[in-house]
This record gives sequence, C-alpha cells and structure tokens, in this order.
Amino acid sequence: MADCGDEAQAELSDKEKKDIAVWFLSNAPVGEISYVAKDIRTLLGDDKLYDIAASEAFPRHNKAHLLTLELPDRSGDVIITVHGEIGKNQYLEPRSAQVATVDHIKQVCTGLRPATDDELPSPYIEEFRYALDVELCKYVAEAYPKGISAVYCTRGKDIDGPGSDFDFVAIISASKKSPQNFCNGNWRSVWTFEFKDETQLVGVKGKIQIAAHYFEEGNVQLDTKNEFNDSTIFQSPEDCAVQLTNIVCHHESEYFQSLEASYLHLPDGMFKDLRRKLPITRTLFPWHNTLQFSVTRDITKELGIGK
Repeated sequence: MADCGDEAQAELSDKEKKDIAVWFLSNAPVGEISYVAKDIRTLLGDDKLYDIAASEAFPRHNKAHLLTLELPDRSGDVIITVHGEIGKNQYLEPRSAQVATVDHIKQVCTGLRPATDDELPSPYIEEFRYALDVELCKYVAEAYPKGISAVYCTRGKDIDGPGSDFDFVAIISASKKSPQNFCNGNWRSVWTFEFKDETQLVGVKGKIQIAAHYFEEGNVQLDTKNEFNDSTIFQSPEDCAVQLTNIVCHHESEYFQSLEASYLHLPDGMFKDLRRKLPITRTLFPWHNTLQFSVTRDITKELGIGK
C-alpha cells in the first residue's frame, strides 16, 4: 500500500512554475495584466523567477493586444505589433518615421530615434503607404474615438518603381480601459493588402478581434473574431487608398452591426445568467461568521471545537 508521501503530488519545478505564470500573464484581459502580475509575484514568492516569467509574457501580451503607447515627445503613439518590430524592444512608428524603445513590463516608451533609410520604404512605396495612412486616419478618427492606426510595408519596401509586388499591413487598435468601473475592452483589426503587378489587383485579407471583460461581482467576458477577403483594382496611390479604406470601413461596419443585432435579440436573462449568482439565501456567504449554519454548528459540536 502506498504511503501518504507517494500519494502526495510532487513539487512543481521552477520551469513548470514559470510556464504557468507566463500562461496567466499572457492571457490576462486587456488592461488587467498589471493586476494579474501583482498576484503572480505573490504566489511565486520568488522575484527572480517572476522576472523571468514577466520578461517572456509581457512582450507577448502587448503584441497580441496591439498595445498603443504615447511617444516620449508626445508627437503621437506607437502600436506594439510584430509588423513594426525593428529589434528587441524597438518598434517603428511609420507615420513620423521614428523608432521607439519600449519597456514592455512598465508599458511605456523609454526612448526615441529617427528611423534609418534601411528601416523605411523607398519613395515609390512610401507614396502608396502614405496615401493609405492618410485615408485610414480619417476613417479611424470618425469610427473609433480613441483609436490608433498605422500602415506598415511588410514586403517589397525597396522597390523603386512599377513592375513588382509589395504588401502592406494596416493596424487599427482601440481600447476602453475603466478598471474602476470593472470593465475593459479593445478592438483590434489587422488588414493585409497584397499589391499584385501582374494581375493589377490588390488582394485584401482582414482579421477583427474584439475583447471585453466585465467583472463587477461577476466575470463576463466577450472574445470574438472574424476574417474577411476582398479585392480591388491596382490604381494610383490616392485611388487605391480610397478604395482600400472603403473596403475596411464596409467590412468593419457590417461586422459591428451584425454583433449589435445578435446581442439585441439575446434573451433578457442571458447576461444575468452569466453573472455569478448569490446563494439561495440571496445574501453573500458570511465567511467571518460561519457558525450560523447548521452544518458548521453540528461539526463544531461533534469535534468539540471551541471547548
């Protein structure tokens, strides 16, 4: 017969603890990673192990949620995304042609420098990128009060003229963080534009992700995403920009309206059922005074507790 020691679960290794900590930090809801980190540090009880986990999880979380940070000179914001990643902790802000150095754990920009010529598109590609950025900015300003957008050249940035293919990625990130009111959420959309010279078409692929978390005496989360495909004719930079922005606007508006319609038709009790309910007594459990319950009284009497 196995003794109690054999049955006891083996202590987790430092690697296992680190991996668990990374998972919880990486999957923290938007705007709440600092609160999760505080609890993780306490549970680990090992600052060195926490630092290792945090250095791995925070960059992953920030890039996944398309975190936006104000530049040190307050000239704009940089989006933390793999599409703008220049080097370790360095991210391109294409509109101002600057590279920001980021402290992922503190979630602040700590430095700023001009982008080099090698880090920027050629004048021919920049003409298309700039035109699209201008049109997209107009759309985002109207559709998302706190939205930030950026357009990156992800392929063919050194092309000097017509005759070759190139790709852009447009990012839209809009967050609403109100932990004092027990709610946080964000909208993330990533649009890939493939400019194909041979067919004179621009392929469009889009992915939208929406997350929301309500946690006032409960825990209700929304996490939804959708993908889109479209195309338009390869035209001048200005005409392409208008057409591509219209496509983005069309798909995002249509998706938002479909979500709104589906939630309007939910049963009245749906969200109420998702919330953590009170006990049948309609009162919170009084952990400070459990003796009022008969089971507790009976156990206390049988075991002679308190005598």
